[in-house]
Amino acid sequence: MKTIEEIEKIRSEKRQELDLRVNVNSSSIERHILVCHGTGCTSSKSPKIIENLRRIIEERNIPNIRVIQTGCFGLCAKGPIVIIRPEETFYAHVKPEDCEDIINSMCDGTRVERLLCKDIDGTIVQKLDELSFYKKQKRIALKNCGIIDPENIDEYIAFDGYKALEKVLTSMSPDDVINVISASGLRGRGGAGFPTGKKWTFCKNEVADQKYIVCNADEGDPGAFMDRSILEGDPHSVLEAMSIAGYAIGANQGYIYVRAEYPIAVQRLKIAIKQAREYGLLGDNIFGTGHKFDIEIRLGAGAFVCGEETALLESVEGKRGQPRLKPPYPASKGLFGKPTVINNVETLANITKIILNGAEWYSSIGTETSKGTKVFALGGNVNNVGLVEVPMGTTLREIVFDIGGGIPNGREFKAAQTGGPSGGCIPAEHLDTPIDYESLAAIGSMMGSGGLIVMDDTKCMVNLAKFYLEFTVKESCGKCTPCRIGTKRMLEILEKLCNGKGTEYDIYKLEKLAINIKKASVCGLGQSAPNPVLSTLNYFREEYLKHAVDKVCDTHECKAITKITIDEEKCRSCGLCQKACPVSAIEGEARDKRKINQDKCIKCGTCIATCPFKAIG
Repeated sequence: MKTIEEIEKIRSEKRQELDLRVNVNSSSIERHILVCHGTGCTSSKSPKIIENLRRIIEERNIPNIRVIQTGCFGLCAKGPIVIIRPEETFYAHVKPEDCEDIINSMCDGTRVERLLCKDIDGTIVQKLDELSFYKKQKRIALKNCGIIDPENIDEYIAFDGYKALEKVLTSMSPDDVINVISASGLRGRGGAGFPTGKKWTFCKNEVADQKYIVCNADEGDPGAFMDRSILEGDPHSVLEAMSIAGYAIGANQGYIYVRAEYPIAVQRLKIAIKQAREYGLLGDNIFGTGHKFDIEIRLGAGAFVCGEETALLESVEGKRGQPRLKPPYPASKGLFGKPTVINNVETLANITKIILNGAEWYSSIGTETSKGTKVFALGGNVNNVGLVEVPMGTTLREIVFDIGGGIPNGREFKAAQTGGPSGGCIPAEHLDTPIDYESLAAIGSMMGSGGLIVMDDTKCMVNLAKFYLEFTVKESCGKCTPCRIGTKRMLEILEKLCNGKGTEYDIYKLEKLAINIKKASVCGLGQSAPNPVLSTLNYFREEYLKHAVDKVCDTHECKAITKITIDEEKCRSCGLCQKACPVSAIEGEARDKRKINQDKCIKCGTCIATCPFKAIG
């Protein structure tokens, strides 16, 4: 077990050694090659890049160059990413076969020009902070991601790791801790935005022989990967925060409920817990203060409903994941019937920073009612797909166009879906809406866990609503009738509309069903399941009417009511579409204007993509 003095010695010595990670003016004689080893880059062979770089360095016996695996840098669209410090050379789309050139350039004092990252305007970028993707971000929860090796506890300690826990245990009472968290204005980042300090207070005031801290890492929204990236890139920040929460409410046991589909996150959590126990930072008598706290991992099987806190508790207890009736709330009767605090990964990732920097510092970031930053998984039809952390109050336009780099292929922005299946679609008219809990709720959406899917003008909103209802129907636990039966009936109506068999009366029934399911469902899954339908009906009702009355889908996503035609005035008789058609549905000879045989056409859209004159639609 490490003493406070031993931990401080590690912090001091290791920080000096790793100064080049954050200080481009570092006097270090070492150079570090940082390679993203998050899930995204791993799927693009970043482990092989790490292996090749280390092999070449070893074979050549090159001194003072170290290869470090890190968590996600955020800019997934450019992965695999390799950054060299202290010179801060930024390489994008690196392949294993590029490693030889990278090492040669380091030895020669040059750069591999073809690998240098380019900004959205084509400008070559040599440093991370020169990219437009990072300029409007503020990294708090993601502070260590892309900086430290997540499997090395000493590196976490070097960047003030476990310093907040030491401060709490040696100089703060449980009430002091809760007061700081309350004054910071931190709200839960899992969806509802409930004040974290208030939740901790409720649980602390309960009298019980046992209390629990549970980390909700069951990130089930399609397109969301915020919590996964934090666990992969900075797992100790979650462990430390859970221990602080345990001290604050009087709990000595924690559980992390993480889905089994996150193998890298699970593996790094196991390594982090083992290291923390070896250092005496988990277990009995932490820092010699008498504080006792330990953590176990529980794997989820991927049920979306287990993201709901009481269904999660049922699953941790070994039961089928179904929501409980509330009240009682988990703060008074939670895991195994004992008072329990449940916070998600991102919420916990903010705790240590608040303790070290103070409530006033944190509350100065964000808006009046939504403090701090929010991490978003930015995906869909946007150039810079990746992980984004911005101050609350940043507008949707800033995220999509300044950070995200706008819409690919010159298409128009149509909508953004926040909150996944539980959220709503935000149309172009609300692009300047500040992203905070109240503002999103006011326009029919929600923060959710942080998935943000951008859609261009090729997307059908009726089909989108159908996609989310298909997901919800499959993921419903079946406990309550409104969710079990009601969402199925909604999906059937949406399928009718997309197949050209719906009527205007079906739209009326769909809306009434959605409103009633929202009111009557037992848990948050059912209560929020109608949100994608209600928001698209609100902002894109004309698309529903076109599907129901005109039997037309202008975006061609609903194949049953799609009719692709060629505009004779625009057609140049080049024949490119005819050559590209996979079923020979396009007819015409030589200089004839081409026509589409509707009986043969399979509506694949190949001709639309092929035509250089935009004559097909």
